[in-house]
This record gives sequence, C-alpha cells and structure tokens, in this order.
Amino acid sequence: MITQLGRGAAHETGAPGPADPPSVAVLGQRSRVAGLAQYLPHGWTLRLIAELDEVRPGELLVISGAGPYDVRLARRVLPPSTRIVALIDDWAPAETVAGVLTEGAHVCVRGGHQGILAGHLVACRRRQLAERWTDINLAS
Repeated sequence: MITQLGRGAAHETGAPGPADPPSVAVLGQRSRVAGLAQYLPHGWTLRLIAELDEVRPGELLVISGAGPYDVRLARRVLPPSTRIVALIDDWAPAETVAGVLTEGAHVCVRGGHQGILAGHLVACRRRQLAERWTDINLAS
C-alpha cells in the first residue's frame, strides 16, 4: 500500500518534506540563455541575477560565460549544496572545461542549443533531490 506522507508525517519519520519548486538563477551573459525558459519543465522558474548574493538556497546556479575564477568565487561564497552549472563558449579550450570543473562546477556545458542546457539542469535537480535522501540516511 502506498501512502502519501504530509509534512507532519515526513517530519516524524525523518524523511525530507516536499521540495521547493525548482528555480534557476542565471549570472553572467544573458544572451546565452535567452530561450532557456521554454525548455525547462513546467513549474520551473528562471531568474536573471546580477550578484552571487542574490542566489537563493536550493537554487541551481548557471554562470553564463563562466571561467575558472567565476566558479571558484561562487564556490567560496555559496553553500556546498548549491549546484553550479558553468556555461562556456562553444570554442573554449579544454583548459577552460577542466578549470571550471576543478574549481567546483557540477557541470560544464558548452554553448549551443538551450534544450541541452535544460537537460543538464534537470539532471542537476534530480541529483540535488537524491542528496536530500542520502543526507537523511547518513543521519540515521
């Protein structure tokens, strides 16, 4: 028998409650993500931000036009649970890919079709939600 747990029941069992609706914050070159919203699943929100301190807890962060320094700075000031997606130029050298990943980006996406970026964001969100359950299991 499958039973839906409400907030109270989830709290009593130690399981995470309902997750907030997915949100993506975009920092950097806005033109690269101009069509992204139409490829995100229903219910997702997309916000353009000017500063790292505008990133909300639980949001996915896309750094558009990212370089290793940008990711290093974001990793330094944001909580470890923040998923960082580095969006780089199609023609960026391999050193840039390695640099953003080494500095803490969870994903590096070369510019291109917005559907590909959206797919990576959906995968990041799934991993983010899976970690909620892993954290609970480790605490038990």
